[in-house]
Amino acid sequence: MSLSNLGPGGIQSPLWRWVVERVWRLEHAFERSRAAARPEDDTRIRIFLVMGFFGLCFVGVSLGAGWSALFSRAGQGNGYTLGVEGARGDVVDRNGALLAVDLAHYALYVDPREVWDAKETRAALGKALPQVPAKRLDKAVFGDHRAFVLGGLTPDEKDAIFNLGLPGVSFEEQERRMYPLGATAAHLIGFVDSGGKGLAGAERALDDPIRKAAGGEGRPTQLSIDVRVQAALEDELRKAAEEFTPKGAVGLVTNVHTGEILGMASWPDYDANKAGAATNDQRLNRAAASVYEMGSTFKAFTVAIGLDTGVATAASTFDAREPYKLGYRTIHDYHATRAVLNLVEVFQHSSNIGTAMLAERVGGQRLSQYFINLGLTKPAKVELQESARPLTPRKWDQDTVASTSFGHGMNISPLALAQAMNALLNGGEMRPLTIRKLPPGVRPEGKRVLSEHTSAEMLKIMRANVIPGEGGSGGKADVPGLSVGGKTGTGEKYDPAIRRYNHQRQVSSFAATFPTDGALEADRYFVLILLDEPKGNANSFGFSTGGWVAAPAAGRVIERIAPFLGVKRKTELVTIASSPKNAAPEAGL
Repeated sequence: MSLSNLGPGGIQSPLWRWVVERVWRLEHAFERSRAAARPEDDTRIRIFLVMGFFGLCFVGVSLGAGWSALFSRAGQGNGYTLGVEGARGDVVDRNGALLAVDLAHYALYVDPREVWDAKETRAALGKALPQVPAKRLDKAVFGDHRAFVLGGLTPDEKDAIFNLGLPGVSFEEQERRMYPLGATAAHLIGFVDSGGKGLAGAERALDDPIRKAAGGEGRPTQLSIDVRVQAALEDELRKAAEEFTPKGAVGLVTNVHTGEILGMASWPDYDANKAGAATNDQRLNRAAASVYEMGSTFKAFTVAIGLDTGVATAASTFDAREPYKLGYRTIHDYHATRAVLNLVEVFQHSSNIGTAMLAERVGGQRLSQYFINLGLTKPAKVELQESARPLTPRKWDQDTVASTSFGHGMNISPLALAQAMNALLNGGEMRPLTIRKLPPGVRPEGKRVLSEHTSAEMLKIMRANVIPGEGGSGGKADVPGLSVGGKTGTGEKYDPAIRRYNHQRQVSSFAATFPTDGALEADRYFVLILLDEPKGNANSFGFSTGGWVAAPAAGRVIERIAPFLGVKRKTELVTIASSPKNAAPEAGL
């Protein structure tokens, strides 16, 4: 049936009506040419029609190509397009050092139907791929359909096998996430699954922006860490772990004003390129996902709260000559001074008795409210999904007030401790932590939880605890010229088997800050070293407390990272320890 039989009125669309009318006229033109015995006209019309058709096609293709070239986003950025499933953008440190990148790898397949000599192919592949199980190779080469053999081949590995010239062996390109620095910052950077989905660390926390960076403008995701700071932190933490053989260890470095995490280490660690081969213990991010009774580092909070509420001043005295009874318990000092101590001396000698007396003056209601304001009763505010929820008291009676004042009865993560310490040291403002680099000069607004006066006093008290020869517990963290301050922490672990705290199992730490001098708004940093159940040795006189096992490592970290952070030594602060070398060692709680 011809279009002329349909008639133009049978088509409802105006466009189709126009097309049909034109075709109808051409059909009549052919008929008139044949009727007039002029076939050459008929031929010309047909040639003209074909030329017109191809001309229209050419114009359409040209317009499409022009549109793609001018307006399409394909090919922009770092080589990834929106359509690549699982593609991820680069991740870099605050200075642009590459931390994570998608690289082209290859999967190897064998199609036995195309193999010329099965035995020769099997022998060649077995020699080239010793890591592949023999059964898998046998099944691939001697099977009856195309089979996957091995993925993740680098271009060099792929070329080496390709050059063997084995018929039936083929390759398919695949993207693979690579971590150039291996184990460095593995717990903070995290890793992805085979489909490119973030499973841990920044890869999980920032999954959406990292994916968008792959298909958008290609700008890398910039983290807050500095790989130079990170490397120094990991190295010193590893050395301390090798010396005191703990179950685990944590290291942190933060900017107290911005909340940026400049370094975060968890020991034991793992190679992010081989995350699947690591144990659960190696993959555990102890800085974020583990909670501990922090021991005497909590005394910094109690002292700050006492100052802020006005119940005490630096000169206030506390009678620590005898054990102190509060609630259902009798409180002793680990290293008893048996003296009347002022508040600074309570801090320096890490007196449980003096701290409990101060907490009683503050009262349970006010103490618990300050802990809430300092973020100690909730997971640390940070992008990391691993941020753990703390274990907190159900009621705030006298026994709880005494316990929590010196770091027992509450389990928090190292990140939560760092977040609260930042507030003590930055002028009294509570700010969240972050793993993303902030623009230069930006300091997020925070909630005021302590007065500026209290913060300034805490910097002085923490410095007094580290000055050599002053009797403080943190003297081994001192770095001449850098004005280091800090607080030791030794929390005994509760042992369910004996239903009490076990003196042989401790969480030993040192919470440091530098520089303590200068204006409150001056650049300042926080450093934490924590060892879980360290073992004393001859160098520590058998002690496994924070002052002996964590403070020295913190001091070494500070000495190494200060140049990277622009902190210069001040020669007028360089002092020589006045304590005799052969003086009897103190526990260094």
